[in-house]
Amino acid sequence: MLKIYNTDMETNKLEEIKEFKKGSWINLVNPSEIEIRKVCESINIQDDFIKYALDYEEKARIDMEEDDGTILFVVDVPIIEKNEENDIYTTMPIGMIVVRDDFFITVSLRKNKVIEDFEKRKIKNFQTYKKTRFIFQILYLNSSYYLSYLKQINKETEIAEYILKNSMKNKELLKLLSLEKSLVYFTTSLKSNELIMEKTMRGKIVKLYEEDEEILEDAITENKQAIEMAQIYSNILNGTMDAYASIISNNLNGVMKFLTSVTIVLAVPTMISSFWGMNVTLPFQSSPIGFFVMILISVILTLLVTWWLKKKDMF
Repeated sequence: MLKIYNTDMETNKLEEIKEFKKGSWINLVNPSEIEIRKVCESINIQDDFIKYALDYEEKARIDMEEDDGTILFVVDVPIIEKNEENDIYTTMPIGMIVVRDDFFITVSLRKNKVIEDFEKRKIKNFQTYKKTRFIFQILYLNSSYYLSYLKQINKETEIAEYILKNSMKNKELLKLLSLEKSLVYFTTSLKSNELIMEKTMRGKIVKLYEEDEEILEDAITENKQAIEMAQIYSNILNGTMDAYASIISNNLNGVMKFLTSVTIVLAVPTMISSFWGMNVTLPFQSSPIGFFVMILISVILTLLVTWWLKKKDMF
């Protein structure tokens, strides 16, 4: 998908346009080869920078084309993937390309809330021709969404823990495992994004304007807070998983102990019946009450064994 937006200099309103106009914002979401070729030919750039951001495994980084001054920023944004059972929190790369002083391009594999908020005009003081501010606003909003998703993860963790307290279900344990993996992805991506912002803060990548520098500082602060939250939640979740693993192990040991005790108790009457079933001369063999005596002996011995096992805390 290819869309072009431009902020009108007179009205300061964002509008979608059809032509590649200087100062416009080009948004590419899972673009086709035809769309990539169209953009590259129209604004005279190499297609490498666009394709870098379309690699799902691409790491957060900054790349510069010294010949024409094109700069590529790759950062990780949080997304929610849907499946049949649970929502999966993960990350994906998006590319921000500053094409000289003419165009600003965003590239992503799929729709995400960070870019959609700009498309829906939810961001104040946003102009497509102010490229440095645009980058910082994306970084700040991205850090804010990490914080928002981390709070959702924490809430889902609490719900799963509450259910597990009442009933040990594999579904909830798998949910906790999925959330634990999400926190690992988030922590890794946040740390990579932090390096990008710190590098940008030094002012050697893009020119820092005084009025925009505060946005970048806020973005760095939000990102650091998100890293701390992700690490705290991850530590809590690791402890919770270890605790439930111990509980499950103890429960299994208790079940095995109980079944072993039941087996021992049942073995007593079985053993006595086997003795009296032998084809040899036995006590009470000719007695009319021999059967009842055998039953009585079995009951007494079974009760004694049960009492002894209970005393040893086997029941």
